[in-house]
Amino acid sequence: MSSESIRNLIKDAGVVGAGGAGFPTHVKLNCKAEVVIANGAECEPILRVDQQLMEREAKNILRGLSLAMEASGAKKGVVATKSHYFGAVAAIKENLRDYPNISLHLMRSYYPAGDEKSLIYEVTKRVVPTSKLPADVGVVVSNVNSLLNIAQAVDGRAVTKKIVTVSGEVNSPATYEVPIGTDAYLLLTWTGIPLDIENYILLVGGPCMGRLTENLHFPITKTTGGLILLPKTHQYVLKRQMPLEKQIVLARACCCQCSQCTQMCPRNALGLNVQPHKAMRAIAQANGKLVGDPNAVLACCSCGICTNYACNFGLNPANIMAQLKIEFAKQGLRPQPEQSIVPDPAQEMKKVPVSRMIARMGLKKYDVPAPQKDAPAVSRVIIPLRQHIGAPSEPIVQEGSVVAAGDLIAMIPEKALGANIHASISGRVVKITSDSIELEA
Repeated sequence: MSSESIRNLIKDAGVVGAGGAGFPTHVKLNCKAEVVIANGAECEPILRVDQQLMEREAKNILRGLSLAMEASGAKKGVVATKSHYFGAVAAIKENLRDYPNISLHLMRSYYPAGDEKSLIYEVTKRVVPTSKLPADVGVVVSNVNSLLNIAQAVDGRAVTKKIVTVSGEVNSPATYEVPIGTDAYLLLTWTGIPLDIENYILLVGGPCMGRLTENLHFPITKTTGGLILLPKTHQYVLKRQMPLEKQIVLARACCCQCSQCTQMCPRNALGLNVQPHKAMRAIAQANGKLVGDPNAVLACCSCGICTNYACNFGLNPANIMAQLKIEFAKQGLRPQPEQSIVPDPAQEMKKVPVSRMIARMGLKKYDVPAPQKDAPAVSRVIIPLRQHIGAPSEPIVQEGSVVAAGDLIAMIPEKALGANIHASISGRVVKITSDSIELEA
C-alpha cells in the first residue's frame, strides 16, 4: 500500500497516541522520517499495560511498526523497551527475524525512560529543540499500543477497546481490556475495593504524571492507561493536593536554592535549560523576571522528578512550573529555539532508578504484578467525543439508532485536527450530549 493509503486507514480507524498524549496518529505519520521508535518503556511506574502487550502481541506490534515506517517514509525502526521486561524482550526477539530493518534497543529501569525527547536521545543521540517536533530531527515515536492499533486499522478494525492496569488499594491488582466508554468504577469492583471507599481517591494514569480525582465514575478513553486507588491520607496524595498558597509559603520558608531539582531534571540534562530552582525563586519572591529565559519553564515535560525525587525539603517545583506555564500561555509566550544545545556529559549518572523513585513517593507496596484477566461483559458505555488532541468529534448517529461494535458514530470536523470515534459495544444509542454518546446493549 502507499503511505497515503496506510494513513487513511489509520485515520478511518480513529487511532491516536494510546500512551496518554492522544495525538491523532494519521497526522503524526504525515511526515518524512528517518526512523520510527516503538515506545515500549512503560514510562510510568506501577502500570503493566505495555510490557504485557508486547508479550502477547509482539508480532502485530512489529507489523504496526513496519506500517508506521511505510507511512512516514522511514527506513529504520527501533523497539525501545527495558531489559528487565524479560517476557516482552523474548517475544520481540523471536519475531524480529521477519523485520530486517527493525532493531531492539534495551534500556535500564530508570525514569522517565519513556519521555519522548529522552527516548529519542537514548536511541539516536539527537535532541529535539523545545520549539520543534520529533519529525524535525527525522524521528517519529509511537507507543506500542498505538502500533498494535495501526496493524488492526490496516486489517479494517477500528479502535474500540483500551487496556488498563488497576492497582493500589484493591484486593487483586489486574489488567483488563475493556470497551472504550466503560465506567472506571466497574474495573475497580472487578479487582475488589475497600468497604470505606469514600476514604479513597483515584489516580488516573501513572503516579508521576497522572491526575487525582474523587469521582470514581468516568469513562475509560483511548488514552487511559491506569487506575490506582489510594488512601486520601497517603503522603503522596496530601503532597499533590496541597493548596498553591501553602506551596508558595513553603517555598519562601524552605527553598535554599540548592538547585538539586535543576541538576536532576532530565530536560536540563538534554541541554534544554529547564531550571525549576529559578521557578521556585520567582514564585517565592513574586517576581516573574527571576525565571530568566521563559524556555526554562516552557521546556518542562512535567515528569515530576523535581518534586517526587530531587527536592530534599518535600517541596513541589513541578506544580509551580505548571502554574507558571499557564501564566506564560496567558501572556502569549511560546517556546523559542535554543541558540545552542549541549547535553550534559554526566546525564547517565543522573538517571533515576524507578525503584528508588517509587520508594521516595511511598508507593513501593503498590509495585506488584497486575496480570491480565478477562473482563466481564459491559452493557453500557459513555463514549466521550474528545479523547484526543484537537476538536471534539461530531456525532453522525441519532438517539435511538442501533449500532454494532466498530461502527463509526462520530467524525472529525471538516478541516480540523481530530479523530474518528466508533461504537465500542453493539446496542442502541440512548443519549447524545455535546460531550458524549451513550450506548446500551
